[in-house]
Amino acid sequence: MAARLKLYTPPHEESDFDPIPEPEVRVRLGDLLPVVALAQRMNFVWLKDFLDDEVAVSQDLYEVLQAFRSNTRPTSA
Repeated sequence: MAARLKLYTPPHEESDFDPIPEPEVRVRLGDLLPVVALAQRMNFVWLKDFLDDEVAVSQDLYEVLQAFRSNTRPTSA
């Protein structure tokens, strides 16, 4: 007798319409960047778990990052 496949139905996840919670912890960018850069350089898998998380930045930092991004051309190897 063949075994029946049981499908797992995950619990309801937050929808796109749920309000974004306020940040729980504030961290200086100068403290955060070296840790994230090291984790990326060493290819730690746990960093990939957070790639879809949102990070709040000030408006002026956002504008600087956007300008930097639009003026930086990737180099071909």
